[in-house]
Amino acid sequence: MKRNLFRSLAPLALAAVLATPASAQFGGLSLPPSGDNQYSSVTQGIGPVRVNITYNSPDVHGPQGEDRRGKIWGALVPYGLVDLGFGTCGDQCPWRGGANENTVFTVSHDVTVEGQRLPAGSYGLHFIPAADEWTVVFSKNHTSWGSYFYDPKEDALRVQVKPSRGEYNEWLTYEFMDRKPDRATVALKWEDLQVPFTVAVDNVADLYFDQIRRELRSSPGFNWQNWNAAAQYALQTRKNLDEGLRWAERASDPQAGGEESFLTLSTLSALQAANNKAEDAQKTLDRAMGLPGTTPSQVHQYGRQLQAQNKNDEAMKVFEMNARRFPGQWPVNVGLARGHMSLGHKAEALAAARAALSQAPDAAARRNLETLIGQIEAMK
Repeated sequence: MKRNLFRSLAPLALAAVLATPASAQFGGLSLPPSGDNQYSSVTQGIGPVRVNITYNSPDVHGPQGEDRRGKIWGALVPYGLVDLGFGTCGDQCPWRGGANENTVFTVSHDVTVEGQRLPAGSYGLHFIPAADEWTVVFSKNHTSWGSYFYDPKEDALRVQVKPSRGEYNEWLTYEFMDRKPDRATVALKWEDLQVPFTVAVDNVADLYFDQIRRELRSSPGFNWQNWNAAAQYALQTRKNLDEGLRWAERASDPQAGGEESFLTLSTLSALQAANNKAEDAQKTLDRAMGLPGTTPSQVHQYGRQLQAQNKNDEAMKVFEMNARRFPGQWPVNVGLARGHMSLGHKAEALAAARAALSQAPDAAARRNLETLIGQIEAMK
């Protein structure tokens, strides 16, 4: 029976790409992978989500060194569904997207693939290739050998994607080609072909907030810096601002293990303002400015953070407060220059920048200020 099985597979030249269970690792022995198709794994983060693909990687040159370039797609890897001559899938077997055991696609959280929902979990990753369009199959069965026991009833998801020509890859590879905070495009790459599909997370910020809440209930919650960082994240995302305010209050309250400093009070002030408590916000900022440990650099950085949020009027007020609290100290004039520049006050910005240049503490600061003066002079 085994001799007939191997004879039936030989015409498809599948010894490396579709290795049979007869060459598996039996009894837990650590043996070389069938066909020298080495184990590979790639993991990509999308926010707190982890996407992992585990596979065995065949090469274009066969086990005996034969060059199979130009003979992979539609030949070694047949188009459509085929009969592999073994297992239970009959003539409806897809390609396993690798060699040996299942190629396994795992996501730690719910995601979408090409816009369609895929729940958290591990899946057998299969493909139905064609000349101009591929079907990507995510099977709930991820523990079988290859595609021999594939059953369409176990499909969790199918999506259609377009293959394209890519740079040459001797070894079959999965690569995350494009990465953004809420999505990543992964491509199967082999020989001269690539098959990309996009994995996206609809609620990255919500997942982070869920994780932050859990962590603040454990050992990280005994550190005021973590409460302040959580409050800053609420500010950054403009989400859960009421909760962020409570976190900022905790971070700045010595009675609750917090610390009253310019850092924590400026965070609290910003969240009070974000929660429409302008009067409280100003009082808190005034208190922060008056603390003995407050430095002009801290105030300057706070103003720059406001500028990064396009809050130029608020930033200018902070730079002016810094000038009143620390007149003539570095980097007060730098802040005034940047504040006036953002508001289009060319003369005032130029005067402050030139004053700052005369105070520059090192060569790098002088170069930056010279660049800034050039930018101001170019203003219309």
